[in-house]
Amino acid sequence: MIKIGKTLLQKMAQLAHLAIDERNEAALLKDLSKIVTWMEKLQELDTTGVDPLDTMSLEPHTLEEDTPGMPLAHERGLANAPSKDSNYFRVPQVKA
Repeated sequence: MIKIGKTLLQKMAQLAHLAIDERNEAALLKDLSKIVTWMEKLQELDTTGVDPLDTMSLEPHTLEEDTPGMPLAHERGLANAPSKDSNYFRVPQVKA
C-alpha cells in the first residue's frame, strides 16, 4: 500500500507548480489516500483479455470531407457583433 504523507504531497505540489495552503493539507491527504486505495483495488481485477482503452469515444472517428464554400460576406460577418467599427470587431483592451 502506498502511503501518502506530507512530504509526498509537497513534492507533487512542487512538480505540478501548485501552492498548497497548510489549512487544506489534511483534506488533500485524505482525498489522495482514497484515490490511491481505489487504484489499488482496481489493480486486483483480472483484466486478462481486456483490450486497453485508447479512446473515450464510443463512436468510431469519422472525418467529414472538406468541401469549399462561399466565404462569409464582410458585412454579414459583422452584423451581429456587439461592438464594431466599419471594418473590425471591437473588443475591450487586454491588460497584461
